[in-house]
Amino acid sequence: MAKKSKTQKAKASAARQQRKANRELEEQNPTPVAEATEEKKGGLFKKGSEDKSASSNDTAKSSKKDEKPKKKRFQFFRDVKSEMKRVTWPTRTDVLRWSGVVVVALLFFGIFVALLDNVIITPLLVFISGIGA
Repeated sequence: MAKKSKTQKAKASAARQQRKANRELEEQNPTPVAEATEEKKGGLFKKGSEDKSASSNDTAKSSKKDEKPKKKRFQFFRDVKSEMKRVTWPTRTDVLRWSGVVVVALLFFGIFVALLDNVIITPLLVFISGIGA
């Protein structure tokens, strides 16, 4: 399991505190908080929201359509920037150490294959082909 960064730990802690506060509010006033959460969830699968007036929905949709392209145009780059801040980058010594490991492994296996090919396989094939002739 990968270690969580400080940012991830802080966000998880904040989310837990928010859920705890919501539960406490719900215990004190069960109906207002429940209605608020249902209104927030309203998304794809809610069927009871057809009783709202169509004219208010049309104006809300048109204003959202006007704002979405401008906001979403560079949203990808903002998301990339925020994700790059979360990355745990290796230190210079880590990069040098693991680069050395890779170079040593390449040299070892290169020499191993060269010896296997020139010292064992090629003479064996020459011996076998000499028998058949």
